[in-house]
Amino acid sequence: MKMLEEQGGIKASLDGRVSSLLRSMDESGIEKSVVCSIATKPAQFNTILEWSKKIRSERIIPFPSLHPSDPEALGRISRIKGEGFKGIKFHPYYQDFNVDDESLFPLYECICQEKLIVVVHTGFDIAFDKIRRADPAKIVRVLERFPSLKLVTTHLGAWDDWEEVERHIAGKKVYMEISCSLEYLEKNVARKIILDHPKDHVLFGTDSPWTDQGESLARLKMLQIGEEREERILRENALSLLNSA
Repeated sequence: MKMLEEQGGIKASLDGRVSSLLRSMDESGIEKSVVCSIATKPAQFNTILEWSKKIRSERIIPFPSLHPSDPEALGRISRIKGEGFKGIKFHPYYQDFNVDDESLFPLYECICQEKLIVVVHTGFDIAFDKIRRADPAKIVRVLERFPSLKLVTTHLGAWDDWEEVERHIAGKKVYMEISCSLEYLEKNVARKIILDHPKDHVLFGTDSPWTDQGESLARLKMLQIGEEREERILRENALSLLNSA
């Protein structure tokens, strides 16, 4: 955690322990959390998978990770499905790829076949130079090629690239979660993106341990988007997506 804080120039709200996450969930009234890992090299797959098996519970839903350059990547995807997990996490910056690289197409095809969810860090990243690895235009190209891919874009579609979100993603049936975005956007801009988007394709997210879960919840409620849409974001949309995997 200390190394990542120094690399990103930010201070985390929690210490990265599962026990701390559960305590935060209790304090904020959060029933379940999806916990996403990132394999920064192929050799980390087994360690991440075993840790994910160890921590999963009724309240903790892990999404393991594999490195896209892993020569055994397709088999890894099938193993994740076989172990009973519902999704996978990719991070284009930490894993050094562009989201629309053709080398990833066999992986996307396999993820579709296994009916898994894939959460991808989208937009820029606070710890890296502003290279367009996962911008909205690239995301749209991927989903045009793989329309059945259960792709979740993070940080309200693309972190720190929200004008492009409004141009390419808002209004389309693209899943996006809201973590680490509302605190960076003017309230009216965040509210417009969410209201312009299909109401069943927005998911609550906190990016814990980096942000405070209670504050993330409060920021969503401050948008005053209506009780029905809020309930979908906080619960129903995630349940529907998880149950589809």
